[in-house]
Amino acid sequence: MGLPISVDLRDGDAALAELAFESLRAADAQFSPFKADSEVSRLDRGELTREELTPDLVEVLDLCDWYETSTGGAFTARVPGRGLDPCAVVKGWAVQRAADLLKEAGATRFCLNAGGDVVVAGEPEPGKPWRVGVRHPDQADALCVVLGVRDGAVATSALYERGQHILDGRTGEPARGILSVTVVAADLAIADTTATAAFSLGRDGIEWAAAQPDCEVFIVDEDRQVFRGPGLPVHIC
Repeated sequence: MGLPISVDLRDGDAALAELAFESLRAADAQFSPFKADSEVSRLDRGELTREELTPDLVEVLDLCDWYETSTGGAFTARVPGRGLDPCAVVKGWAVQRAADLLKEAGATRFCLNAGGDVVVAGEPEPGKPWRVGVRHPDQADALCVVLGVRDGAVATSALYERGQHILDGRTGEPARGILSVTVVAADLAIADTTATAAFSLGRDGIEWAAAQPDCEVFIVDEDRQVFRGPGLPVHIC
C-alpha cells in the first residue's frame, strides 16, 4: 500500500501479527490500481462486469459511491482523466479488516497503525487509553492534540506528508481551504474516508464532517482556525 504499517500487540505474538499483515498484502494485490493484475485494474479495463466482482470490491465501490453522492462529487474514485482509484476507501477498509481478524483470533489489546491512521482495541495498560497524537499541520516536531482512544479508530487527511494529493472531484484541481482533518469513529473505513471526503470539500467539509453520525472531528483550516467536535476524546496528560 506504500505505507509504513505496524502493530503493537499486548496480548498476542508474531504469528498473530503476521495474520494481519497477510490480510493487508492480499488487499493490496486485490485493490491496487497500480498492479495490472488486480481486480480493480481488470475492472477498469472492462475485463470484469459488476456481476463478476468479489463481494469485497462491491462493498468498497458502494462506499465510494455513497461518499461521492454525499459530497456532491467532491469525493470520487473516478477523477476525470484518471483510471478507477478506490484507494481513499481501501486503506481504511483494509486496515479495519485486519484489525477485525486480530479480534477474531483472540487479540483484545492492540494498536494497528497504518501511516498514522490507527485502529485500537482495549487499553495498553489497565485504566489508560491508547494515546494518539495528531501532528501539527505546520510543525513536523509538534502535536496539535493528543487523543485518548479505546476500541475505536482515528484517521487524518493532511498536506504535510504528500503535498496537494487530495483533489476536488468536481474540478479535478487540488482541494483547498483545509490543512488537516482528523476523524474519530468506531471503524477506520468510516474515519479515513470521512476525513478524505471532508478535505476534498474544502471549507464546506468542516460542517459536512461535523454532521456525520458517530464521528468526532478535529479540523484546522488554512487560516489556522481549529474546529473541534464536542465529543472529541482529548487526552489530558
